[in-house]
Amino acid sequence: MGTSDEEIDRLLGKLTPRARALLLDGATTWRTRAEPALGLRELVMSDGPAGVRGEAWDERITSVLLPSASALAATWDEDLVESLGGLLAAEARRKGVDVLLAPTLNLHRSPLGGRHFECFSEDPELTGRVGAALVRGVQAHGVAATAKHYVANDSETDRLTVDVRVDERALREVYLAPFEAAVAAGVRLVMAGYNAVDGTTMTANALLSDPLKGEWGFDGVVVSDWGAVRSTEDTARSGLDLAMPGPDSPWGEALARAVADGAVPEDTVDDKVRRLLRLAAWLGALGEGEPTASGAARAGTEAPPAPRPAVAPRERALARRAVAAGSVLLANRGVLPLDPGHLRTVAVIGAHAARTRTQGGGSAGVFPPHEVSVLDGVRAALRGRARVVHVPGPRPDGPAPPLGHDACTDPRSGLPGVLLRMLDADGRELYAERRRGGRLLEPRLVPGAHTVEISARLRPRTAGRWTLGVAGFGRMSLALDGRPLLAGEFTPPTDDPAVVHVNPPAQYAGADLAVGQDALLVARRELAPGTGRATVVSAAPPAPDAAASPAEAARAAAGADAAIVVVGTTEHGECEGYDRTTLSLGATQNALVRAVAAANPRTVAVVNSGGPVELPWRDAVGAVLLAWFPGQEGGDGLADVLFGRAEPGGRLPTTWPAALADAPVTRTLPADGRLPYDEGLHVGHRGWLRHARVPAYWFGHGLGYTTWAHEELTVPPRAGAGEDVTVRVRVRNTGARSGREVVQVYLARPGSAVERPVRWFAGYAAVRARPGESVTATVRVPARALRHWCVRERAWRTETGRWRVLAGRSAGEVPLVADLEVVGPRTG
Repeated sequence: MGTSDEEIDRLLGKLTPRARALLLDGATTWRTRAEPALGLRELVMSDGPAGVRGEAWDERITSVLLPSASALAATWDEDLVESLGGLLAAEARRKGVDVLLAPTLNLHRSPLGGRHFECFSEDPELTGRVGAALVRGVQAHGVAATAKHYVANDSETDRLTVDVRVDERALREVYLAPFEAAVAAGVRLVMAGYNAVDGTTMTANALLSDPLKGEWGFDGVVVSDWGAVRSTEDTARSGLDLAMPGPDSPWGEALARAVADGAVPEDTVDDKVRRLLRLAAWLGALGEGEPTASGAARAGTEAPPAPRPAVAPRERALARRAVAAGSVLLANRGVLPLDPGHLRTVAVIGAHAARTRTQGGGSAGVFPPHEVSVLDGVRAALRGRARVVHVPGPRPDGPAPPLGHDACTDPRSGLPGVLLRMLDADGRELYAERRRGGRLLEPRLVPGAHTVEISARLRPRTAGRWTLGVAGFGRMSLALDGRPLLAGEFTPPTDDPAVVHVNPPAQYAGADLAVGQDALLVARRELAPGTGRATVVSAAPPAPDAAASPAEAARAAAGADAAIVVVGTTEHGECEGYDRTTLSLGATQNALVRAVAAANPRTVAVVNSGGPVELPWRDAVGAVLLAWFPGQEGGDGLADVLFGRAEPGGRLPTTWPAALADAPVTRTLPADGRLPYDEGLHVGHRGWLRHARVPAYWFGHGLGYTTWAHEELTVPPRAGAGEDVTVRVRVRNTGARSGREVVQVYLARPGSAVERPVRWFAGYAAVRARPGESVTATVRVPARALRHWCVRERAWRTETGRWRVLAGRSAGEVPLVADLEVVGPRTG
């Protein structure tokens, strides 16, 4: 998996300057270029990080779906995350994928960030540690990981053009730090984001050269985010190495001409090609031999999908364990765990209970082989032991869901699903196939294709006024039983690929449907340049009466021994391409929880979201369990926690406000194209402490099924500047169950000569103990936690003198305090 620098140079010498330049943009959307003269095959890339989709958006090509990145960070368990990285690598190799576009190392700067689910945490140290673990897990199995999106790409509003203004010290200590950790872990690629930093787009930014390639010594490939390269010469002269996608990027022939004209130096291009060849050699994609297992027999993106092997029991078990390990018990008033032996009836309430949201929206989405809802998991856990009653409650706010195979049939075959047809300009059929549902992001292109048509025979189970829709761009129409419902020309408001190709807005119309009377729904959209292919057909039954739903739920809860009410966000609220404007779950969901809690004190509220939401009823329920987006095994993993088979292992990776107005950092909207990071170093819990505000739940918070006493903190009397510091924290299990505690260490520097947070996270260790047992957690505080970036000297410095070390179970609960004397570096 390696080739010497001398061999790389020998291979480079076989290519003309033009051939070298042409290697540096994609051959297709997901592949790099091959070069037969070098024995270089194409490298295949795929989105992540919760699953490996492969090259096509096709629901028939399924992928193992893990919990969201925010849930993985909530495990505070690097060994588990590394194992999950290995699972992703195995999936990649099965699909012929060489490069996984994960992990996402941007921070939860504001709770309104729309892509929180894909990012790990608010804290640079925790993000760096968890991200490095995922990198190690993926790359240990011969698949390359990609640290993204470098750098300060922490919100979605105007993400293609936003110019982030961040001071040099905050950039170094906060936003660059997780990427530095990934480079130290050996990550093979770094992705440059869409945004600009301090006036220069990241694909042309000097930060790609230094600190990334210079100070940190990164010898891998810097790849652009898809479509982030918008010019030729300035990006080619920067540290960017590979422009994706291809073959129509601003590099290609334009770059070859710029090299020939002397506008881009040949040695600059040569360095980029060396990096690409080095990556290919590591992947086994360079040389005269046979293709490696990961490179063999790759199907084209337009080929029929190959059947995926069944998910191995070991993979399912690991994904299920990860659900419990990342679930966070925010509050518990003696209700959890529920004892199945004392339950006769359990009420499971809410639309999210039956249709649990397992993943966030956007380019990272995959098609899992199955999805276990909370309702499925509870029913399986209580089968033969207790009766489970489900009340759906009100429909969550948001767009109508895409047609599912269980709600319609293909009008041609009569089988579940929809009929997809590609038509020419005269309406003649060129191609047809049955598909499982109405969300078709990449209908197969055939020569002469002019129009995408999706038709389905609806079989309503509810009578009344239905909401029917079609999503996409260009000229579209929707008809029911031959009667036009809508027609028009719909122009894309943005060229953001997440909107154009993954999540286009829908146009809606209403129609009256009756139970027992099938109706033929036909949607059409014309294909036009710049509008993508994505076509989504949706249908939603009449919404239940908003006033009657909570009352029905309350009656079910009152007649049950325990109630589980599941609420959460929708794809409309948490999705790539959009930031949130509110943290509210909406009046209807909040009313539902209050009604259920008032009817039964043994109510567990399960929160199904990727990032913070307001929980105004949190003190009224018996327990609050944060499920995140839990992946395909979510329902079973959560049932393990609810019924005590597993402890809720999670701790919050991000501070949760009680109300949005309390959060110190909420701005995601640029002004005149600029987004200032005025808070500087004070992100996450640091900002809350700076403003002396108390959140609903602090960073690091999470309860288990036992209790703990933090008894003693032992700190060395002194440490040399630039050295790691080892501290020890003795804790005792004071409860009745064995359990796991995450011991957290924070630092403070009273009287510092430079600006500092009140305190900041510096390290952690997890320990296990039986009831009554005391154990000692050994926490390594890395030297980087004590250093600061000196802007004047443009170097890292560590203050000597008295430091404060604090230990506890969250950023807001640190009962143990000790002093540490930092002395000058030892000599001799």
